[in-house]
Amino acid sequence: MRAILEGVAFSLRDTFSIFAELDVPVGRVRLGGGGSHSALWRQIQADVYGQPVDTASAEEGAAYGAAILAAVGIGRWPTVDAACDALVRSATVTMPQPAVVSTMNDGYAAYTRLYPALRLLTRDRHA
Repeated sequence: MRAILEGVAFSLRDTFSIFAELDVPVGRVRLGGGGSHSALWRQIQADVYGQPVDTASAEEGAAYGAAILAAVGIGRWPTVDAACDALVRSATVTMPQPAVVSTMNDGYAAYTRLYPALRLLTRDRHA
């Protein structure tokens, strides 16, 4: 089960590369939804990303986000960042563990080498 969680976190870590290519800074990582209630899942993500992750206190997740976007759309706040600063609160912050971050960096390096090769293998089986 842990390997599955780490694999999912590795794939989510790929998005940081995309953001970097687009010159979109990532100031913080915020988790929400049912999975964010798991201390193990929060810790794995903090360790894989190598940065703190906080958990939003709002339980509504997607609906709350939609309401924030609507508020920005009608001009209540000038930007999504401003609305989030005013409305979103953290319930918990999970800090990365430096020794584990190093291990996860090694795991992520292996993941980035293996994932493309495994995709080719599965593609060949279904052709």
